Amino acid sequence: MTSRIRHLTFDCADAWALGGFWKDVLGYTDHPENEPGDEEYLIIPGDGGPGLLFIPVPEGKSAKNRIHFDVVPQTGTRDEEVERLLGVGATQVSDHRRPDGTGWVVLADPEGNEFCVERSRAERSAV
Repeated sequence: MTSRIRHLTFDCADAWALGGFWKDVLGYTDHPENEPGDEEYLIIPGDGGPGLLFIPVPEGKSAKNRIHFDVVPQTGTRDEEVERLLGVGATQVSDHRRPDGTGWVVLADPEGNEFCVERSRAERSAV
């Protein structure tokens, strides 16, 4: 017997705002059972993979994430994706890009959860 991940759950202050940010980042869609006024907010990928569930909690984030996402642009470059994500509300935490084009950038979502932006598949295969 094994288990499968159904949802990855974010504790947060504003479920719908944070879920909307991640929906923009990942191209996910609303779960069909989401209804305005619900406290929780679920977004899902088109491929049947795990959804992201956002649940409001009273306490704020207090330390570095013990787990985080590494995202890869599906089109364009890492640097273009970093600029896009900054434009939708991310903030830059640290920059690990190297002169040879390798490396990654650490961003944070609007509630401070860190995630990394890596090079696209095309960028990785061009080296």
